[in-house]
Amino acid sequence: MAWMIGIDEAGYGPNLGPLVVAASAWWVEKERLEARGKRLGKEESFGVSVLAAAGRRRSVEICLYRRLEAIVSRTACDNKLAIADSKQLYKPGHGLRQLERGVMVGLGACHASSGGINPPARWGDLIAQHAPALPCYSDYDCALPIDATTEEITDLSQRFQSACVFAGVKLTSLRARLVYPQEFNELTTHYGTKGAALSHVSIALLRDTFDSLPPNPQSPTPSPLHVVCDKHGGRNRYGALLQHHFPDVWIDTLAESGPASRYAWGPPESRVDICFRVKGEAELPVALASMTAKYHRELAMRAFNAFWCARIPDLRPTAGYPTDAKRYKAAIAVLQKELEIEDDVLWRWR
Repeated sequence: MAWMIGIDEAGYGPNLGPLVVAASAWWVEKERLEARGKRLGKEESFGVSVLAAAGRRRSVEICLYRRLEAIVSRTACDNKLAIADSKQLYKPGHGLRQLERGVMVGLGACHASSGGINPPARWGDLIAQHAPALPCYSDYDCALPIDATTEEITDLSQRFQSACVFAGVKLTSLRARLVYPQEFNELTTHYGTKGAALSHVSIALLRDTFDSLPPNPQSPTPSPLHVVCDKHGGRNRYGALLQHHFPDVWIDTLAESGPASRYAWGPPESRVDICFRVKGEAELPVALASMTAKYHRELAMRAFNAFWCARIPDLRPTAGYPTDAKRYKAAIAVLQKELEIEDDVLWRWR
């Protein structure tokens, strides 16, 4: 058995609304991984270190897209589950359906694997607990899904679960961390730059996901873990950041370059390796994290826009990005003052 974790973000650039970082965690049955690894090609780049029969460590390449090709598509699709970079599946004004199907099926799979309830049926169940105590979030609620249907999600969920069983993989965790403007401003002040703030939030989420992985039901022996994160802007060095969040281990730097930076720690049988790479969404676990982050971000902006647009005539909704955010902020300024909402809790300064 081996673990895979993918991490990505949405909403790094806007002035309004939250930054969202998300993570998806998967396990792959070790026996199937080793057997199938003998047949895989070099294009399958999600590498996992495993122990061969003689005890020597070797690298096996695994591609969840190929494992789950019966149900998963890399592009928008009606008869399969689209899991891809969120920018490919969502455009403003074109609806949330493709994002929503993937995220809802993923959340349902996680609930099923932990014996929990069905995926969230309302905004309040999914995001409200992560939102600040501001009327533009706390006064909002809506039913989920929004653009997909419950029937197609149910059908895709059943097919996804069957495909996962056949492929020997399981989605065990799909989580999001929402950082609203006040906290974002505090983090950028504390760490000095917004890029450093993003990196700390992302690696802290990795640590939380890492610590919450369930024990291997097949063996008490720890399993190898492979992590892929989409690179954080122009940053190439992540060793000190990783050491800060994983102080109990010594982290080896394997490579640091523009295309990818790689690190590892631990003994061969439970080796952890992490790669920060350009276009990390090419890997399925990162793509699902990208979709989850974007879906949470879009729902948060729906709540934000619903509040202000209901109270200011002819106010056009915003996605929160710099130029349009200034227009929006000027339009709500009078009401914002009346409601005694400070700029620091509404506006991201960097």
